Amino acid sequence: MTSALPTMLGIVASESIGGSTATAVGCLLDAASEHAHTSLIELKSTSIETALTAVAAADAIVFGSPVYRAGHSSLLKQFLEMTQRGKYGETSAPLHGKAAAIVLTGASAHHYLAGDELRAVLSGFFAVQVLSPTLYFHDSDWDAGALVPRASGIARTAGMALVELATAVKSSTNLRALEPMV
Repeated sequence: MTSALPTMLGIVASESIGGSTATAVGCLLDAASEHAHTSLIELKSTSIETALTAVAAADAIVFGSPVYRAGHSSLLKQFLEMTQRGKYGETSAPLHGKAAAIVLTGASAHHYLAGDELRAVLSGFFAVQVLSPTLYFHDSDWDAGALVPRASGIARTAGMALVELATAVKSSTNLRALEPMV
């Protein structure tokens, strides 16, 4: 018996529609589309309610954000603030039992560790199974608006790895049952 293909959603939290962050997340999703149903939402052009509905239906989420002031964007912070986790009277937990990857973009290599805070929020606060490592693409990873072959290869590998992680989480009662401790 074969199981249904996992669903993977890219959430892009950039002020620029169709910019570098969307391109990088799209590269990861393109690789995953061989073995998963994929879609992409740019928070700048959709409502948080629409995005949360799509997250609830997905098996895996790719969180994409540019790095501003050594952290992920305010759009992504707002989205996560609006995301319930099924605790303290909340009626939904759309990230519960999901796999995720993080894709960040920035101007220089100096802000690579900006992903650590987002990883901590996703894994600790929401109990999401986050793929390692965080992908961080900066100025030397781009040429004429596209990822250079080395960076594109990294994104493609991460896309395939996220399909495998999503499949493992989806098929594991215990991984899906993990909840935030507080």
